[in-house]
Amino acid sequence: MKVLVPVKRVVDYNVKVRVKSDGTGVDIANVKMSMNPFDEIAVEEAMRLKEAGKATEVIAVSCGVTQCQETLRTAMAIGADRAILAETDADLQPLAVAKLLKAIADKEQPQLIILGKQAIDDDCNQTGQMLAALLGWPQATFASKLVIEDGKAIVTREVDGGLETLSLSLPAIVTTDLRLNEPRYVTLPNIMKAKKKTLDVMTPDALGVDVAPRLKTLKVVEPAKRTAGTMVPDVATLVARLRNEAKVI
Repeated sequence: MKVLVPVKRVVDYNVKVRVKSDGTGVDIANVKMSMNPFDEIAVEEAMRLKEAGKATEVIAVSCGVTQCQETLRTAMAIGADRAILAETDADLQPLAVAKLLKAIADKEQPQLIILGKQAIDDDCNQTGQMLAALLGWPQATFASKLVIEDGKAIVTREVDGGLETLSLSLPAIVTTDLRLNEPRYVTLPNIMKAKKKTLDVMTPDALGVDVAPRLKTLKVVEPAKRTAGTMVPDVATLVARLRNEAKVI
């Protein structure tokens, strides 16, 4: 079984992002970038499937600028066999990424695609669902457990009422939640080995995909600063403030 794992290059989760002075977006100049944490979980799960003998090849895929090669090298250091970069300087939106991934999936013919449920930069939570619709494949989102057996993917996912278990016929798409696994530490020897693995670069035009943005960002602003809390002398005063000032009761 061949497994395709899309990964995204995002601002590192430890970095406090700053909005540009002109309000056009987030300032990423001289900012540490890393693999999207949910995608890292997806790569780890693909590697566990391979180590269990369920998968024969794991292919990491990314869409974006040239620097995304660093993210793909990290995926290969975790254990991915090879990587593909759909290189473009365009501002990629979820639909464009889904179309690029569909084109690559049509070319590679994987039996399973594992994605992070969302990226921590835009929090769209759309790419996996859009890709499933474009491919016409079954999907299971927010997976907290994944088992491959008898040609099916058995996925446990978290819902408001508890846990839901789905059985998907392969090929299928799964998006990962935080509780699916804990990614392994990338060792220096594996980082060195990753430099020798194959990384193919192609363009959206070569894949026959139009990545022109459908949405326009009008303005980006920082959230309002929280006001300081106040102490109240008793419950009656608290209830009065909640009713008359906050108007929440």
